[in-house]
Amino acid sequence: MQFEVFTLLPEVFPSYLETSILKRAQERGLIKVNVHNIRDYTYDKHHVTDDTPYGGGGGMVMKPEPVFEAVEKVLDISPLQTSGKPDSTIPIILLTPQGRVFNQSIAKELSQYPRIALICGRYEGIDERIRKNLVTDEISIGDYVLTGGEIPALLVIDAVSRLLPNVLGDPTGAEDDSHAMGLLEYPHYTRPPEFRGDKVPDVLLSGDHAKIDKWRREQALERTFRKRPDMLEKAELSKDDLKFLENLEERGKKKEE
Repeated sequence: MQFEVFTLLPEVFPSYLETSILKRAQERGLIKVNVHNIRDYTYDKHHVTDDTPYGGGGGMVMKPEPVFEAVEKVLDISPLQTSGKPDSTIPIILLTPQGRVFNQSIAKELSQYPRIALICGRYEGIDERIRKNLVTDEISIGDYVLTGGEIPALLVIDAVSRLLPNVLGDPTGAEDDSHAMGLLEYPHYTRPPEFRGDKVPDVLLSGDHAKIDKWRREQALERTFRKRPDMLEKAELSKDDLKFLENLEERGKKKEE
């Protein structure tokens, strides 16, 4: 999979992309991340990419010309196609607090594309014509504001990449993650079997994989019930799951009495 990142701060990306899983994924040709400096697509002497907003107000606004130029050239989109949304099979995503809130479902959706483009905003905001006539999707990473779209872009790259075949060492690793199965993930333990008086649950040492699977499922259900009960409304639950949750609720009511 190929990521095309458009930013005013390309120096932000290497330190994260050149470590751990993402580094290995790039070395093995599983993903490719091309970081494009928007300033390289300006034509003025000072490589200006921002200007004061029409109508007044504080801050600066990213100019449309260099952003359009960068995206059109890299994605090979004709400028004639950008009067309205571009005719592109590649998602052109603006990282913005105004976008749809990113989650595991969106990460899975994006992992189906061979190539995606990520535009990182800066300053007070972007010229509205970029939003109206260039981007095909808008993504937010939460209801708060950052100084730019670089961290959100890295977050999207990470979340999407780990869903691709062979990126993780464990082929089924992403399937058990929190949110991937509609629930929060079950607890994990490793050696030593006892630490400061706290022992690993016996079931995990039993070697009985059916019991271990049942324990993990119930732990995931209980964690979701305690921490994120809203997720249970959309999760795919079996009859056994529903019965287990009913018992949890009953135990909770008895404690309150």
